[in-house]
Amino acid sequence: MAIEWRFTPDDVARLRFAFSPMWELVTSLRVLRSPARHSLHLPWLRAVRPRLRDLDLSELFALVPVTGYMPDFLTPPPDTPLPDFMAELDRVRNAPPHTAAEEVAWVQSADPEAAARFRDDPVAGVQRVADRLYDYWKVAIEEFWPAIHGVLEGDVMWRSRGLAAGGVRELFEDLHPSVVWHGDRLVTERLNHDYSGDITGDGLVLVPSAFNWRAVSIMYEPYQPMLSYPARGVGNLWAAGAPCTPNALSALIGRSRARVLVALEEPGSTTALARRLDLTPGAVSQHLTVLSDGGLVTRRRLGREVLYRRTAVGDALAHGA
Repeated sequence: MAIEWRFTPDDVARLRFAFSPMWELVTSLRVLRSPARHSLHLPWLRAVRPRLRDLDLSELFALVPVTGYMPDFLTPPPDTPLPDFMAELDRVRNAPPHTAAEEVAWVQSADPEAAARFRDDPVAGVQRVADRLYDYWKVAIEEFWPAIHGVLEGDVMWRSRGLAAGGVRELFEDLHPSVVWHGDRLVTERLNHDYSGDITGDGLVLVPSAFNWRAVSIMYEPYQPMLSYPARGVGNLWAAGAPCTPNALSALIGRSRARVLVALEEPGSTTALARRLDLTPGAVSQHLTVLSDGGLVTRRRLGREVLYRRTAVGDALAHGA
């Protein structure tokens, strides 16, 4: 069984990447429910579990089972490359109640009574769920979003380079073993679902994910086609501390500038680097300007952000070559 999308040349040109804080928030609920399946995220689990003792997540757990279908209205496909969490939450809050009720009816819930209460009054249910998602974001994800965002943007930069160098075939070649490009068709193997259709509207949006790291997830009509896949580098997400900075490199270009260069093991933005290294964005921007003028980093715009990556010379210095 498989999901098959058919592409025209225009559809290929409309391929785009996007991040989704709401997608990470909702899929993290599955990590909470089944830690044994998600040992990669144990450092995050240990940090947030004590904070959740006073937060009632029972209705969210009823709607988001450990495996299988979860309601699509909870994770609308991103409509911009870098959506803001509050903007995505508004989209959830404004979901048509009848659509939400229909989708909840498809869920194989571990708490059928809670799911039934939602369906009986979906107008109130949507608002309750949106309020609880906000509470959960503030407690469990907001603090960690800069680190998660850094992994996601690193993945997008990597794959964008592959797309530019080798086209769509190279992009999908290592996205996930279940995803195969067949010239004008994208086929994703599924255990229990069949679908075949054309890519329409605004095209396919590709969403890297940290919490949904085991498999790909698909959305299609009536929503914009979306494919979420495991982000490259997610295994390093919870690595403690900033990268080690070689003393010789610090002596050559200065300690703070060396820290910035070493931290660019994966592409990053000024804001993400500043948060990771506990520097001000202004200071990071100045260091990046000097590194760029010296040919050690390059820059590329992605939506509203500018992402920096090391050049070959910068790699050689950072690795002590």
